Order: sequence, then C-alpha cells, then structure tokens
Amino acid sequence: MPRTPTRARVSPTKVDTTPKRRPPWLRVRAPVGATVDHVRHLMRSKALHTVCEEAHCPNLGECWGAGTATFLMLGDVCTRTCGFCDVKHGIPGPLDWEEPERIAQAVKSMRLQHAVITSVNRDERGDGGAVIFARVIRRIHEIVPNCSVEVLIPDFKGRLDALRIVMDARPEILNHNVETVPRLFKTVQPQDRYEWARRILTSAKAMDPTVLTKSGIMVGLGETLDEVKATLEDLRSWGVDIVTIGQYLQPSRRHLPIARYYHPDEFAELRDFGYSLGFKWVESGPLVRSSYHAAEQVRALSVRFDRA
Repeated sequence: MPRTPTRARVSPTKVDTTPKRRPPWLRVRAPVGATVDHVRHLMRSKALHTVCEEAHCPNLGECWGAGTATFLMLGDVCTRTCGFCDVKHGIPGPLDWEEPERIAQAVKSMRLQHAVITSVNRDERGDGGAVIFARVIRRIHEIVPNCSVEVLIPDFKGRLDALRIVMDARPEILNHNVETVPRLFKTVQPQDRYEWARRILTSAKAMDPTVLTKSGIMVGLGETLDEVKATLEDLRSWGVDIVTIGQYLQPSRRHLPIARYYHPDEFAELRDFGYSLGFKWVESGPLVRSSYHAAEQVRALSVRFDRA
C-alpha cells in the first residue's frame, strides 16, 4: 500500500525549532479581494495546483491580487523530503496527461503575458516528468503566442536526456534553484546534489544559447554571507543570467529552523554584488521568491519570440 503523503519534516539537529518572531519588514497583506477570488476559483475549476498555495508563499496576496500565479504540475506529492519545503511528500499518483491543456487554458483565461510553471520532483520516472513540461510549453505557445514561458524544473538527477526534452520545446526562461550553499546541501535537500544543479544549468545554456537561465538561493539557514557570495560566483560562472535571493521562512516546527533573519541592507549588498558579477537581473529581498516579479524581468530583458 502506498504510504500517505505527509508534510512532516524532522530537523537534523536538536535545536529550538520554534518559529522566530518575524521582523517588521516581513509583514505581508492577507490574500483577499475579487481578483484573488477569481484566481482561486479558476484553479479549482480546472483542478490545478499552484506552488503559491502548496508552499505557503508569502507573496500570494500580492501576486494573486495582480492576477498572476505559479502553476505546480505533476501532482501535489513530491518524491523528495527537503527540509525547507511544505509540499507533501510520499508516493505520487500517475501523471495527468491532460494537465498541460488545462494549464494552457488557464493561462489564456488569465490573459497572462508571462507564465511560470514548476513541479514537484517525480524521481520514480526516468524523465522526471520532463515530457509534461514540454507539452505545456508547446501548448501555451500555440494558444497564447505572445505569452513567454518560464519553467522552474527539478534537477532530473542531472540527466541531460530529460533536460533535452524540455529544451526542445523552447521555453523563454529555464530555471532551476540551487536553494542553498554547497555546505548545507545534504542538510537542506538531502536527495539533491550541487553537481546536478551545475550540470542542468550549464547544459541548458549549451543546448540553447538564446535561452535565459535562472536560479535562486534562500538565506537564513546557517550559511555565511561569504558562502552566499561564493555560490553567486558559481552561478554566474555557469552562465546563469537571472538570480533570486530571498529569506527562508520556516513553515512549521517540523521544518528546518531559521538561523537568522537577514536585514534589507544585507539583501541590497547581495544585489549589488550580483550585479558586479555580471548577472542580467538580480532580485534580492526578504520576501523574494523564485517567480517574484518574473514578468517584469522578462519585459526588461526583451525575451525572444522567434520559435521557428
């Protein structure tokens, strides 16, 4: 019998995991309003998931209020047990082959000019679900031709054949988050490998030099500022164009504890450091998440629309 999906996480060390009081710069508005209700109804009516809800994103109110959302594909059960993430984990169900069509129709209904698509990990599949990513990219391009597509993909365990399936569909932005510094990889995301992230991001650029590549890192998990800067240097050396840097927020006492809150001035320092390395766009702030201001990034960087 498959085990029941769960959100439970066990902290790897015996420390106080009580969520710390948030500083004033981390306050967000509640997700209310007509536009928020419309997005919520649309997702329910099309049986779709969003990472906004599943990961309890602090920007849900802002993004949904603006009529945008980040779609979560391949179900809502992940095969990995990352210590920072509130998405359920366990044994997922079969792939939903109609999901790409429903997402594309939702993108059309929302009149999006930029769609952000992500997924849970599906390690039970050799392709990691890459074929579904390819289908949704192509379908959005077909029915909403002026909408750019950003895909936040798993690492596919570094498998380049899976990456090739996604890249052949020609997304405008290929994103994979490293999430943390190399020293903390085994603690924060025990089934992931820093080398897999490097292989995916460098190979995406090699497969299509015109694609914009993107990655993100959380801070507040016990890393040092120098380690964050070294990781940014790695990402830039891998050809990454866009980077996001945000504060880790502990979803519950079962998740990894917050080591500390970074001050907005520190995020400004990291933003300036990122630009000094040559990134085309650096989104750095306490509430920044991977898809935060994604549409603005696309417009500023003049994403291609030549799909011949």
